Amino acid sequence: PNPAGGQGAAGAKGAGTGQSSVTTVDASKIDPLAAGNLGRVVYFDYDSSEVRGEYRGLIEAHARYLQANRNARVTIQGNTDERGSREYNVGLGQRRSDGVKKMLVLLGARDSQIESVSLGEEKPQADGHDESAWSKNRRSDILYSGEY
Repeated sequence: PNPAGGQGAAGAKGAGTGQSSVTTVDASKIDPLAAGNLGRVVYFDYDSSEVRGEYRGLIEAHARYLQANRNARVTIQGNTDERGSREYNVGLGQRRSDGVKKMLVLLGARDSQIESVSLGEEKPQADGHDESAWSKNRRSDILYSGEY
């Protein structure tokens, strides 16, 4: 996925030349608070806290932004679906948020810029009691200072 949220990085046609040009995005210049610039959600498989490879670009882009903007702060909120006990879900949500935080730090963000918390099953993104809803609720949300 393109961490800038647009079309693919390659494929824009040059003006009448028929040649492709490549657009590169400097993630340190992207304002993550502007709607649509970067993805803000990392989804997880059932009963897993492993960050899937498809989210690496998104996390790298946030890490570059945090590295370039040392005053920026984020909270990573780990969430789960409704299945499992409350205690288990709080723990799983924490492992999910910690996994995203660990990747951000390994990619250049400072540990002090990131708070990781678990909301367990308390803040669902989707209502429902089926896989469609559950898959949307198994996530970590990346929120910058002042967002809830």
